[in-house]
Amino acid sequence: MPALLEIEDLSVHFHTLEGVVKAVDGISYTVHQGERVAVVGESGSGKSVSALAVMGLVPAPPGVVRGSVRFAGEELTTMDVNALRRLRGRHVAMVFQEPMTSLNPVLSIGTQITETIELHLGLSAKAARARAVELLSLVGISEPARRLDQYPHHFSGGMRQRVMIAMALSCEPRLLIADEPTTALDVTIQAQILELMKDLSARFGVALVLITHNLGVVARYAQRVNVMYAGRIAESGTTREIFARPRHPYTVGLLASVPRIDRPKGERLVPIDGQPPDLARLGPGCAYRPRCRWAVAECAVARPPLAAVFEGHEAACFRSAAL
Repeated sequence: MPALLEIEDLSVHFHTLEGVVKAVDGISYTVHQGERVAVVGESGSGKSVSALAVMGLVPAPPGVVRGSVRFAGEELTTMDVNALRRLRGRHVAMVFQEPMTSLNPVLSIGTQITETIELHLGLSAKAARARAVELLSLVGISEPARRLDQYPHHFSGGMRQRVMIAMALSCEPRLLIADEPTTALDVTIQAQILELMKDLSARFGVALVLITHNLGVVARYAQRVNVMYAGRIAESGTTREIFARPRHPYTVGLLASVPRIDRPKGERLVPIDGQPPDLARLGPGCAYRPRCRWAVAECAVARPPLAAVFEGHEAACFRSAAL
């Protein structure tokens, strides 16, 4: 089956007074129809910026986007602005990370949801409102008909996040990018929202790119994983492979720092020492080297390429076979 989303050698650099910040530095991966792919990494690794580049939302200047992003065979990086606007929301949708600032404070929730439905699906105002009520109910908001006439300040952070998810799902997109979609939600609502996304992916063939730092979410809801560090993909493979046989020191560190019920009681977690690198001052070698206990001399002078270690499993590490 041809890939629905194809990202090839994508880079996003920001020109600042302190130098060029390489927020995303040459990443490549694909997403097929109905597939759930997680992008994992700590803050500053380039996860959200890469998603904004896919959506064509990187401000220029100061951002410079290079590489290729193809959706259903169409190149998005060179697409006409009007054509891209017709694509966004209808076929490719995104749930943004910060619900507090993603909604317009002077428009009612109903206006913001129905505007998208009327524009992309061509429904009447009455039909669009009925669809909006259905969507709010779907994401767990009580009294949806009444809540449509309220404004964002009437909703808690978690409720706003659910509204954002409803808006993203309103036109039944083929690709949904969810950037930390459950950040502001309590644990039970998190599970409901993630199960909803998983169900939509299975029932309607919606491809899902899930951006998160929560490895527990990855283990349950993703089929493939891309681990990002310092704007690059450090490791890529199926979820089962990544969790069973991690082959990059950063992935090993992420997994070791997460509580697990199958470990002995009282066993201490192992944190990752050090700090993420300054993306405006990356050296010639491996960006993870200062924090890596397996580093060798070669790591200081050359950047390890992303190479296969098993079938369908890649890692950017000179010592991947020894881990």
